[in-house]
Order: sequence, then structure tokens, then C-alpha cells
Amino acid sequence: MTKSDAELCYMSATTAIQKFKKRTLSPVELMESIIRRTEEENPQINAITYNFFDRAIEEAKESENKYAKKNQNDLLPLEGLPLAIKDFHPVKGEITTFGSHIFKDFRPEYTAPTVDRLLKAGAIMHVRTTTPEFAYSGQCHSPLWGITRNPWNTDYSPGGSSGGAGAAVAAGMTILADGTDGGGSIRIPASACGIVGFKPPFGRNPLDRDHPGESILKYGPMTRTVSDAALMQNVMSGMHPEDRYTLDAKVNIPTSFENVKDMKIAYSMNLGYFPIDPEVEKSTKSSLDVFRDLGCKVDEVKINWSWDNLSYWLTHWESLFATVAYQYLPKFKYDMDPIVVNLLERGRRHAATELYQVNLHRGEMHNTLSNVFSKYDCLICPTNAVPSVPIDHDQSSNDFKIEGQRVDATYGWFLTNPFNLMSQTPVMSVPSGFSSSGVPTGIQIVGRYYDDINVFRLASAYETFRPWHDVRPRLNENN
Repeated sequence: MTKSDAELCYMSATTAIQKFKKRTLSPVELMESIIRRTEEENPQINAITYNFFDRAIEEAKESENKYAKKNQNDLLPLEGLPLAIKDFHPVKGEITTFGSHIFKDFRPEYTAPTVDRLLKAGAIMHVRTTTPEFAYSGQCHSPLWGITRNPWNTDYSPGGSSGGAGAAVAAGMTILADGTDGGGSIRIPASACGIVGFKPPFGRNPLDRDHPGESILKYGPMTRTVSDAALMQNVMSGMHPEDRYTLDAKVNIPTSFENVKDMKIAYSMNLGYFPIDPEVEKSTKSSLDVFRDLGCKVDEVKINWSWDNLSYWLTHWESLFATVAYQYLPKFKYDMDPIVVNLLERGRRHAATELYQVNLHRGEMHNTLSNVFSKYDCLICPTNAVPSVPIDHDQSSNDFKIEGQRVDATYGWFLTNPFNLMSQTPVMSVPSGFSSSGVPTGIQIVGRYYDDINVFRLASAYETFRPWHDVRPRLNENN
């Protein structure tokens, strides 16, 4: 991989579009560089399920012709940009496996609304990205596709379930990627891979046909810069006829913001119950100092939540999971990840009264968060309690500990799922630093209900003060 190729592959989407318009860069040139990089990097990382390289080059040529016209007023907002689509998101006519042997040859008859919007906005799908089976895990491995590795340190997981997307963005194998987030599946890999991941609030972005009205699950952008996340989010969001829960009002994220001086920021290092790795705590405190330097008022607050959050989230998640996939268990049980089998069996046993208890608990969580938001513009906390977990991490272990405290080995090492229960909160994970293993760390910027713009505003100011997109893993580069 040459240095010139690497520079192109790590270019921001906003910069690429500017260069396309000035004709100092061709969409074909960018796509060819992305393809070369993917062919060299992916064997080490295993973040890609399918590629569409020949078709992508032809589509890039079409985009190149559009930019060559004198009148560029009719250009699409994402015209010519390489886009990686998670192999959990239906794309009409294209194999969509959900990381499962059950669907290894499955071709959906429709495209998920947000994916459809991205493609119709001119983005070019050149690859599909890996996910754990049915997107169940904060790690990224599946019976069908094997283990996906973190490009910063291949002994560690990139996080999940949008782990392939996070790894692909971090490794320069795409400019843009999409993810889904039902318990942190955008934010966990965003943190572990050192990129930006945005979970929109409920109703902002349309869902697919398999999850109608689901409040904890969101489609959202995964990018290297905040401005690129805004570019994607402005395309993905808005009312859609296939999702009756999408909001009438569309929020457009601006390209520039007022300064953040005098904004009030609350922070909690552990939300009241998570043990936090010292390196994560150190990088979080350093990030909070950035906001202080930007003129924000930053105060520690007590969030008296408990592990009850995980229990209630699991009740909801397992019930959703069983409703969607339990039907496959009798025939395919022995072809599935054993943890997936256990999740489906537990989900099948939950009673309706348990689900209503989840709603009551969400109400109690809301009261706590509303008290914070009555005094502060946002809440900041770590994204993951540890930078990541090793690729051989045993999710079935009963003896997984963080700072001497035993936690759930599957879901106990990330601070994300409480904000899926608090589904109206927009949340962005941005990089906060690096651990001694080389794996990045991240913080979550949690906004008031439906206050997407201030989340982007704070993230943009933070990024300007502490830019990260030029820092990247060195895999096969000849620098």
C-alpha cells in the first residue's frame, strides 16, 4: 500500500466531494485506491463478507461523468463516495447473511429504508461488512464468517455488532459505513476502532420491515469525522412511508456551529455501577479537560443506576430476538452460535408482564436522566469500560472481571445499552485516546431528548480541538 493510496483512503467524505467538484480527484481514482487497500488489508482483519468491485468501478465512472458536467447543481449529496453496508441490512437482490449459515444464500426482496436512501443519494456500495450472527454481540465473530479483528491491534476485537463496519472505516477500506445499534452496536466498535458512531433518537431514522416500531434499535452512520457523520445522517433521517414511527419533523445537521463556550456538561465515569479500566478513565478525564478548555462548564454528577439496567435491557433484547428468529431454532440449532441459541431460548420464556416491567424501569431511568438534563446540555461518559476484549474472549465465562469486579462477559463491558432503553436520546461516540495495547478508547456524548444538533455541535468542537482522523493504524503502508 503506497502512501498516496493511503492518503486517498483516509480522506474525509466532505473533502472528497470538494475535490470531485473541483475535478482535482476522480471518484474512479478514489474507488480504485479503496479497492486496492481493501484487497491488501482485509485478509488480516476479515471485515468484509462480499465485494462488488467491478460494479463499483462502473458506478464510479458514472459519477465521474456527472462531476465533469458544467452544471453541477443536480449532483446527489453522496455522489461517488464508497459506502460499506453491514451484512445485517437488507439490500434487494444481494445476499444478506445476518452472519448466519441459515441465510448464507438469502437474497431479500427489498432494501432497508436508510440503505436505500444512502444509495439513492449517490453513495456506491463496494462491500458488505461482517456482523456476529443476528447482530447479538459486542464482539464480531460468527459461525459463517469467523473472527473479525481490530486493525489497531489484531489480537483484539473491533467490537460489535457493527464490528466489520468499524474495522473497515478505521482501516481505510471505505469512506462511509452504516451500522445498527440495539445495545451499542454502532458505538462499541466506534470506540474500539477510534472512529465516530452516532445512535439517533427513536423515530429519527426509519427502521426495516423486520423491526417495526422497535424503540431500542437504530440505523446510523459510522465515519472518521463528525462532519461525515452529519453528511450521512442528513440523508438517512426523516419520515418514511414504511415506518409509521418516523418523525414528521426532519432535523438537518448544519455544516458549521456556534462555539460551545458556556455550555453545561455533566459527566459520570461509571453511571453508578460499571467498573472502569484505569486507561479508559484517564482518557475520559483528558477529554473532559478539552471541553473545559473550550469554555464549557463541566461537573461530575451522580447517576444512581444499577445492573438492573442490564437485566431489563436483556429482557427486552431477548424477547425481540426470539420474536424475530426463534422460528429457526428447531431446524438450525446446531448450525448456530451456542450463545445465540441460549438467547433465543431465554427470550421465548419472557412473559408479557416482564416486558411491561421493562417499561416501568425505563420510566425510572427517565426520571434520573431528566433531572440531569434540567441542569445540563449533555451527559458524557465512557463508551466502553475497557478499550476492547481479546479476540478469544469467552462470552460464556462466569469469571470475567474488570478492576476485580465480576461482570457479565457478553454485555458487561460497555456503557451503551442504558441509552438504548432511553431511546429518545441522541448519542455519539467519539475517540478519547489510546490504551497501552494500541486499541483506541471513546466517550459518549449523550444529548437531551431529540437534541441531535447539540450533540453534533459538541462533538465538532471537540474534534476541532483534538483532531483524530489523521491518526491511523499502520498495517501494510510503505511509509
